[in-house]
Amino acid sequence: MFGERNYNRRTEKDYNFWRTLFYKTFVTFIVHTVSKYWYNLKIEGKENIPATTRLIVAGNHVSYLDPPMISIATGKTVAYMAKQELFKDKNRLLRWFVHTLGAFAVNREKPEIATFKTIKSIFNTNWSLGIFPQGRIVKEPEISNIHKGFVMFAKKFQADILPVAVCGFNGYAKKLFEKHMTLKIGHPISWQLDEDEIVQEWAKQICEMTGFENKIAQEEKEPVNIS
Repeated sequence: MFGERNYNRRTEKDYNFWRTLFYKTFVTFIVHTVSKYWYNLKIEGKENIPATTRLIVAGNHVSYLDPPMISIATGKTVAYMAKQELFKDKNRLLRWFVHTLGAFAVNREKPEIATFKTIKSIFNTNWSLGIFPQGRIVKEPEISNIHKGFVMFAKKFQADILPVAVCGFNGYAKKLFEKHMTLKIGHPISWQLDEDEIVQEWAKQICEMTGFENKIAQEEKEPVNIS
């Protein structure tokens, strides 16, 4: 069955010419049309996008639209790390798109060796890696509970992190020009910084661009109770 296949291991062959062509065609003609005419999408900060492909694109996660919207904003072919459940979803069309557009499954609680091998394969191609550090869709306007896996991958593969903020989402559009969204691209964060510095800088930039509450900064300021 579809859900029984191994979707956490992908190789360079999975990110070949034909998949890249399909990805760019889908993003250019489908995603661009939807984002422009249904969501009036605006993009800010394109000048911050580095030329390198060895890049981890890391955004806040507010809806299922985030991956294709971020791809539109950055102009990159991005292979997204996705929760395992998506590859076993009852919606066959969703499963097909998730897989065909280059995503790969990950155990969010315990990254496996296959995950590292897949990321290495991605960086051996012209694709970038896409991660949502919060690990799930978060409805609250805040940044908290960040999974540090993206920092581990950045250091392991010496890849800088590009923060992308999804701003203004307040529900899915049901008619033309109904919604307004803005994607803001921050400044690349060097993989050479300390782990905590990377987390803090990503949260800081995302919160400054979205106006969200920075719970990470608050947690660090709270005194430790030793009693």
